[in-house]
Amino acid sequence: MVYFGTGADPLDVHTNAVLRLDTWLIGTNHLYTGEGFPFDPEGLLSTFPSIGNIVGGYLVGRYVQKNGKTFEELAKLFMAGFLIFAIAFWWNYGFPINKKIWTSSFVLHTVGLDCMLLACIMYYVDFLNKRTGVYFFEVFGKNPLFIYLVSELSVIILYMININGTPLFDWLYQNIFSYSGAYIGSLLFAICFMLYCWLVGYILDKRKIYVRV
Repeated sequence: MVYFGTGADPLDVHTNAVLRLDTWLIGTNHLYTGEGFPFDPEGLLSTFPSIGNIVGGYLVGRYVQKNGKTFEELAKLFMAGFLIFAIAFWWNYGFPINKKIWTSSFVLHTVGLDCMLLACIMYYVDFLNKRTGVYFFEVFGKNPLFIYLVSELSVIILYMININGTPLFDWLYQNIFSYSGAYIGSLLFAICFMLYCWLVGYILDKRKIYVRV
C-alpha cells in the first residue's frame, strides 16, 4: 500500500492511503459519503488489489474447466486454497485484512476461501451427485446481476431514510442487532440482509423472470 504524508495510519478510516489519494486527485466533493464523511470504499488505489480477485477467479475457472473432473485435481484446488488462506492469515498480522480499502491480505483471504468452498461444492454436487440444499445457491446464480443491484439500491435507500437524524441502516443495527454484540450483531445483520436479497431472487425464479445482459 502506498503511503501519503507522514504520521498517517494507512489503515485508519480517516487517514488511509486510499482516501488520501482520492482526496488529492478527485476532491472530497466528488467522493461517496455513505460512511458519514467523504470516503469511497471502492477508491482508485483499492481498485488495483481488487484486480487480484478477478485474475484469481479467471485462473481458477480455467483450471476447473481443464482439470476439475478428477478427485486428485479437485484436491489440489482445495489444498491451493488452504495454502493461500493460511498465507493470508499470517499476512494479516503485518497488513490486516480490510475490505474497505481492499488490502492484499483481504485478496488472499477471499481467494483462498473461495477456492476451498468451490472445491467442497464441486465434490458435493459433481462427485457425490447430491442436490439437497443446492437450490438456495442456485437462486443467486440465476439472477446474480439483478440481486446485486437490489443489494446496492437497498443500502442506498436505507441510508436515505432517517429516523431521528439517524440513517435507517444504522438505526436497524443500533436498535436490533447490536444487542448481540458488535461481531455477532454485524454477522446477524449481514445474514438478514443476504436473506432479503435471496428472497427477491426466489420470487423472480418462481415467476420465471431472469435478468440477462
